[in-house]
Amino acid sequence: APSPFDHVKADVILRSSDDVDFRVFKLFLSLASPFFETLFDLPQPSEEMNTDVEIKDGLPVIPVSEDSKTLDPLLRFCYPCTLSEDPALEDFRDVINVLEGAKKYSLDAIERTVCKSLFDPKILEANSMRCFAIACRARMRDECALAAKYTLREPLVPTWFEEIELITSSELLSLLSYHKKCGDAVQVLKDDLSWITALYPQWDAVPWLVAMRSGGRYCSCTRSTSGRFVLNGDSSAQWWEAFMDSTFLDLRDKPCAETVRQNVEKAIRAHLQRNCAYCSPVVPGGMREFGTLFINKVEESLLQVS
Repeated sequence: APSPFDHVKADVILRSSDDVDFRVFKLFLSLASPFFETLFDLPQPSEEMNTDVEIKDGLPVIPVSEDSKTLDPLLRFCYPCTLSEDPALEDFRDVINVLEGAKKYSLDAIERTVCKSLFDPKILEANSMRCFAIACRARMRDECALAAKYTLREPLVPTWFEEIELITSSELLSLLSYHKKCGDAVQVLKDDLSWITALYPQWDAVPWLVAMRSGGRYCSCTRSTSGRFVLNGDSSAQWWEAFMDSTFLDLRDKPCAETVRQNVEKAIRAHLQRNCAYCSPVVPGGMREFGTLFINKVEESLLQVS
């Protein structure tokens, strides 16, 4: 194994399941874990003793079931920082494997540290439901709340995931209720458009939104006739109304900033295909600016939900 697990003065060897030898110090492991303390308190074999324990370089070899990819970070957590810094765990499966090792070897203090590694944004974005379940099981309140916010990127009714068996039906119901409350909270923005008119008091700043070109004339884009999005006396462009309708519908299922961001880009692509001589050059920049406003208002709404 690499440094610091190749030290010449180590007093025991842990051999991983993929046959990598880690030369370690009993003292460090014993201080970190009562499991190792008990193990090393047992009489240790020597080369003269007739035992089944392998001896290598005068040191007993203890095989473990973890592979080297799991054992390496687990042991680094046990070592003092002067010899080895805590490893960065950036993959969900790696964190889980190390976490299981920490439980197995009674590394209680390290278990919580490893668990916190799950709440890196990269891991949360891809494994929010799984992180939520683990945080619930570990009774990590702040991490549980953080993971719950990331689950808003998932549909209201999630697909099955292995860690769901770690949580109770009450915990899952609480999460689903939170998700639905968030979906309801953002719908208020659809009924009261003052958040838009506050930023755009004069439509001269965003004429593309109401299908208007310079000189007060309308461009070739179809204007809405529903009367649902009338802003400062002007009906919105039909394509923008369709964007708003589909976005608010999607926000019921996934009430988060990412939903708005994806729908903005989808609306831009769809609009550019219409090839309006006036709107096409200005819609991408204008919609992304509007998307930033929309996202900020969505996030403000979500903050009101406990």
